[in-house]
Amino acid sequence: MSRLVLGAVGALACAGVGSFWMQGRAEVEAGAPPPAPLKLSSLDAYADPSLPSSDVANLVGPAPPEASELSKEQRRFFRYDRNHDWKISRNEMLSSRTDAFRKLDKDGNNLLTFEEWAVTTVEKFDGADANGDLYLTPSEFLATKKK
Repeated sequence: MSRLVLGAVGALACAGVGSFWMQGRAEVEAGAPPPAPLKLSSLDAYADPSLPSSDVANLVGPAPPEASELSKEQRRFFRYDRNHDWKISRNEMLSSRTDAFRKLDKDGNNLLTFEEWAVTTVEKFDGADANGDLYLTPSEFLATKKK
């Protein structure tokens, strides 16, 4: 019992120390001075004289369209969030898998047995084995790739 209590106290102490350490590190980084601004004269020293220069101050044209770039995780989230309420319900999470499950469930009893799964796997193998030699070559195996 004493080991359990000692372990819990040790875990809490480590969590507390880690929390204070992370907080202190964030405060140090927030208080850091901003980088010094670059001077245009220092950039002119690196300019290539063979390249043409242009003055873009007087150019007029349409404003570029505003585009919001979604991250990979945001796109994945919106694939599941069907009604766009910024919440994924259990039914929304499972809805993407029901069609695949129904294809595997041959007898329609909502139970997927090993035999039903094996039949689908064997059909996939037989469809990919073009020459019927019961082996898949690399080119035949490429046919099993998801589209």
